[in-house]
Amino acid sequence: MQLMSEKGAAGGGLRERKKRATRAALAEAAVRLAAEHGAEKVTVEAISATAGVSVRTFFNYFDSRDDAFVVIDADAGARMRRAVLEAPAELSPLAALREAMAAELAEAEQQHELWRLHAEVLHASPHLLARGVGAHMAAEADLADAIALRLRGDGDTGGDGPGLYPRLLAAVAGAAVRTSMDHWSAHQEEAAFLDVFHEVFTLLAAGLPAPSA
Repeated sequence: MQLMSEKGAAGGGLRERKKRATRAALAEAAVRLAAEHGAEKVTVEAISATAGVSVRTFFNYFDSRDDAFVVIDADAGARMRRAVLEAPAELSPLAALREAMAAELAEAEQQHELWRLHAEVLHASPHLLARGVGAHMAAEADLADAIALRLRGDGDTGGDGPGLYPRLLAAVAGAAVRTSMDHWSAHQEEAAFLDVFHEVFTLLAAGLPAPSA
């Protein structure tokens, strides 16, 4: 996953917000066109025209056409990493990660259709799916590093990488998000997505006790 630094990833000023909006428009155009026509038939020119920008502008944000299909928001990982590191010290690592993810998923219900189309596009193209899996693994590794830094508090993840606990927590949190989304998608009339999300993390924090009969 491509990560931005400093204010670029977190929101920054008007210029940075405009850049994020342009990149998001290009990614959404790419996904919707690919869902309708097949990724192999979508051109950079078509994506740019649909987003209302020039081909030159497209290449300011993506190195290739395929990059536009793989990750909807490439800056989300950097924002979550920063949120984990800056969370109040009294929060547990799980709670810090939960709050970081909740902030990114605040508009999940509005973005649900786009995420569904994105998954369909990746699964319809083996090479895009492989790149998507790689991006997910990179994002998970970045979160594990952030958790390790938070635990150590010295700015060093250690020579052997983040360690077992940070890796497990990052992986479990990712699975929790997917489970929340899958459950909410099948029961949208019963609860808001963030309510389901918080219920899943409450179960994790409690040690996954078996439900009562």
